Amino acid sequence: MTQQGERWTVEQVLVLAPDAASRRAGSRLGTAGPWSEAGCSDEGAVWGLAKGSGSRPYRTVVDLADAAGPAYGCSCPSRKFPCKHALGLLLLWTGGATTVPRAGAPDWAEQWLTTRRRKGAEKRAAASARTQAGSAAGPVTGSTAGSDAGSEARSESASGAGCDAHSESGSGSVGPEAARRRAQRRAERITAGATELEQRLADLLRSGLAGAEQAGYELWEETAARMVDAQAPGLAARVRELGAVPASGPGWPVRLLEECALLHLLDQGWLHRDRLPDGLAATVRSRVGLSASPDGPAVRDRWLVLAQYDLTDARLTTRRMWLHGADSDRTVLLLSYGAAGRAPELALPVGRALDAEVSAYPGAGQYRAALGERYGAPEPTPARPPGTTTVRAAARYGDALRDDPWLESVPVTLDRVVPVPDGDEWQLADADGDTALPLTAAARDRPGLWRLVALSGGTPVKVFGECGHRGFTPLTAWPTGPGAAVPLC
Repeated sequence: MTQQGERWTVEQVLVLAPDAASRRAGSRLGTAGPWSEAGCSDEGAVWGLAKGSGSRPYRTVVDLADAAGPAYGCSCPSRKFPCKHALGLLLLWTGGATTVPRAGAPDWAEQWLTTRRRKGAEKRAAASARTQAGSAAGPVTGSTAGSDAGSEARSESASGAGCDAHSESGSGSVGPEAARRRAQRRAERITAGATELEQRLADLLRSGLAGAEQAGYELWEETAARMVDAQAPGLAARVRELGAVPASGPGWPVRLLEECALLHLLDQGWLHRDRLPDGLAATVRSRVGLSASPDGPAVRDRWLVLAQYDLTDARLTTRRMWLHGADSDRTVLLLSYGAAGRAPELALPVGRALDAEVSAYPGAGQYRAALGERYGAPEPTPARPPGTTTVRAAARYGDALRDDPWLESVPVTLDRVVPVPDGDEWQLADADGDTALPLTAAARDRPGLWRLVALSGGTPVKVFGECGHRGFTPLTAWPTGPGAAVPLC
């Protein structure tokens, strides 16, 4: 929003949290309930009143326009920067104009913003004057330079802004060198977390997998919290998945060992990332949880919306949208996020075509892309994606694992398949062959399975879905003859 009028994503907000506790508390405040008079400006300011334990609400304001990083003001007594109210306000703001509309700033917020920006301009002018004077007089000594840098890094108090707020800039310095130092510090924390995780995995295998069942989920949750503190959310997510394996039914020790092996591989990939090819190293960074910006060239195409569905947890809602380019023959994945209890802002109707640009994210074998400029609204289309057989679908997933060993599934369109029961389970059988793909447990539990069975009626259909080591999850289907796409999720 601060530059192009675009709001941040939930991911961009949560990465600002100083610790796991603030992240959880801020997520709980990311709904409309605690807030009143919330608003934002085109100049990069967000403000609102948060209901607290006292009679007076907390005045919260965030300035996103500073090149040094966000600055926060809040009248709550917390000394964390940002506090939970600032995080909650920003999470509310990600929801769009329905939750935080554009408006004129109230007097208390305008006074804080004006005072802060004036002081910032005065500091920059003073720093520029010192730099010019130093250039004329000769080199600056180390002690003087350190004093100036410390002065620039300190945040101004909000006491003179008409609001008994606290404030801190999100960064103490400006420019590529400061960004490099921040990235280096985070990499060091992730390395420490990965090293600790390796030791915990070794202890688990040394004592035997039976101990995992006796220890219960608390052991894994505590380990996951350590990974969150190490700023490695990808590692934390995989650790939490380990905690559910012992309760997953017969054969769980084999599954736990497999997941531990994949986690060990990811740890080792991070610890030895300098030895990996560039594409695989980018994949490792992404799997560990480091965010990246799309770096591929923008590709304009008529993108057929193949599927859309949401995944929810206690913290956020993730919307997954699969698109296929008619001319580029590429399949890409768009992700959109919403705070807990709120739907993501971006939604695309399944079965329609969108004339737009997308740019790929870095990483070998990655499908994720960012939606760029759109050249119109999604329109109805008779187009369908090209399909393949069940044998080739399984082979495609196997090939993809070479680029990304942690890949759960790949997008696949199956041509001329028939849903058939297999005992208590279901599978998609090739109508023109004798092979089939089993459906995943998640697919068997969805109402979409019965929509697929009804659409087929024993005749071949075209089905798009995700194919992985657990089987095939159908997401959208088309009848053999004319007919619109039928969402299955």
